[in-house]
Amino acid sequence: MSYQFSKEYPVHVYDMGPDGRLSLCSLFNFMQDVASDHAELLGFGRDDLLKNNRFWVLSRIYASVSFMPLWEDRVLLKTWPCGTDKLFALRNYEAFTPAGKYVASGSSSWLILDRDSKKIQRPDSVLPPFNPDMIDVKHPVRNPERLGGADENGEMSDCYRIKISDLDINLHTNNVNYLKWIIDTYDLDFMMNSFPQSAEINYLAESKFDEEIIVKTSAVDQHLFTHSVFRKVDGKELCRVRLTWEKHN
Repeated sequence: MSYQFSKEYPVHVYDMGPDGRLSLCSLFNFMQDVASDHAELLGFGRDDLLKNNRFWVLSRIYASVSFMPLWEDRVLLKTWPCGTDKLFALRNYEAFTPAGKYVASGSSSWLILDRDSKKIQRPDSVLPPFNPDMIDVKHPVRNPERLGGADENGEMSDCYRIKISDLDINLHTNNVNYLKWIIDTYDLDFMMNSFPQSAEINYLAESKFDEEIIVKTSAVDQHLFTHSVFRKVDGKELCRVRLTWEKHN
């Protein structure tokens, strides 16, 4: 059984942003998809955990980007589990073109929850010893960090009501849609002339259909922005995101 797994993704027209390149949301979708496929192959995927009334929750994810491919390019994405850190199960990623040009690297931190109590389960007690031969594999990027939220005086977005199309199979907001909501607050001209150098997300709480959310944004400088997503009714912070942008060459 291989503890590394690779999958090739063609860049379809629906994977692109308005600048004609692979969108950040699509890259994060690729990372979650390849992680799911590999977990299934290793015997601890979604269905495997549900047999014992448990499920995966993505807690943190980070990506460092070199460039975004164009339409009809292909992305070869490699992933592997890389141990545990207290309550987190860790997983790394590397993305290249089939010709070997570096695209991006990533890391993610996952939690295992009991389906009824929603209590976090220690990964060492749930997962098999799946990574003993990965000790010497180089980590491509740092692990995701605990982020601070947007400043108190950050700019507030218009209110957005969560729609059916925002939901995943668990009837919660799809992880990548938080990033989509945040990107939708940017100026179009900025997005046409910038690419994401890095992106980091902390998921703090779930949201559901018909709830209203607000995005708060603070600019650290012209390249670095921090964002917080809040539920309007109770002010609960749902997600924190840090994005670094660079101008297109």
